[in-house]
Amino acid sequence: MELFGMELFSMAFIGAVLQIVMIDILLGGDNAVVIALACRKLPPALRRQGILWGAAGAIVLRIVLIAFALRLLTLPYLKVLGALLLLWIGVKLMQPDEGEAHDNIEGSTHLLGAIRTIIVADAVMSIDNVIAVAGAARGELGLVVLGILISIPVIVGGSQFVLQLMDRFPLVITLGAALLGWIAGDMLLGDVAIRPLLVGLPHWLHYATAACGALAVVLAGTLLERRQQRRIIHDVSLGDGGPRRPS
Repeated sequence: MELFGMELFSMAFIGAVLQIVMIDILLGGDNAVVIALACRKLPPALRRQGILWGAAGAIVLRIVLIAFALRLLTLPYLKVLGALLLLWIGVKLMQPDEGEAHDNIEGSTHLLGAIRTIIVADAVMSIDNVIAVAGAARGELGLVVLGILISIPVIVGGSQFVLQLMDRFPLVITLGAALLGWIAGDMLLGDVAIRPLLVGLPHWLHYATAACGALAVVLAGTLLERRQQRRIIHDVSLGDGGPRRPS
């Protein structure tokens, strides 16, 4: 039995769905924070409605954006650009969080205002998610919808647990960044302008390129993370021990 062009419960089908779910969890973990901030000023009786309608609107908008992204990725060289963006997103994922992503999200005292805030904030913050999911979906919007539906309970109900898990086990973030690099390498060779150049080449080249993408993200992300940590330590040491101006 086939579904979305793949054999149901085949390794390719399960792998694609799991990739989308993992991307939604890693890159969409802030969604619950956005929803909470947008609804915090609502009366208690309206908060549940704000959460449900705001999340529903954000999900519908994200599916629409991904549908557009899937169409755009059929144009020449756009998958190459998407692959480069994914590599950057993967490296960025490994960098320390500066904690300023939600500073400009204001709560609203009325229901429609909270819903609008959730949808707009999610649209702005979900560009990386859209690109990554479009790459993992291999052109199948049905896989996107299925993956998002599976990940909704995890994101909304268990996002705090997931965030704590990532804080406690940094390896989870590293594996997620490597996944983005893997998808980027695979996406690169799937571009309509690149495919004709691969005729006659062995199929394992796709896996080699994907592995190179994963390795590149992890190496670059690790180097930049260590560099940033050294800069932070240097700034702190100057602040503690350096000369101070008289008040």
